[in-house]
Amino acid sequence: MEKLKIAIGCDHGGFNLKNKVIDYLKARGIEYKDYGIYIFESSDYPEVAKQVAADVAAQKFDRGILICGTGLGMAIAANKTKGIRAVTISDTYSARVSRAHNNANILCIGERVIGEHLALDIVDMWLKTGFEGGRHKRRLDMIE
Repeated sequence: MEKLKIAIGCDHGGFNLKNKVIDYLKARGIEYKDYGIYIFESSDYPEVAKQVAADVAAQKFDRGILICGTGLGMAIAANKTKGIRAVTISDTYSARVSRAHNNANILCIGERVIGEHLALDIVDMWLKTGFEGGRHKRRLDMIE
């Protein structure tokens, strides 16, 4: 796995899973910054999503991970930032292809949708997969 810097954040719906993902990152020596939330209380996901997306778009971090109840709200909010390709993922195949073909730079997952073990498998696949470029780069350029 390439040396990565990860921005990670959550709302109250993703609080427990975010901490499990941070444990995963620590165990693998992956550098990260935690954008919160830091205590389990009701919070507004767009604020965290915007902060993570801004810093990933500014290339302060290689990629971002956002976690809420479904992953959907985080993806919608993050994708408002120019240069962000946030995807909501609930299986390892889509995790791999979102990187290889779409060069997704923010992974959004839902704590209420998938279990911890699948979530960590998704994170693992998403982090270790690179962008294939080629015809996929041409198509991404068309989107930009």
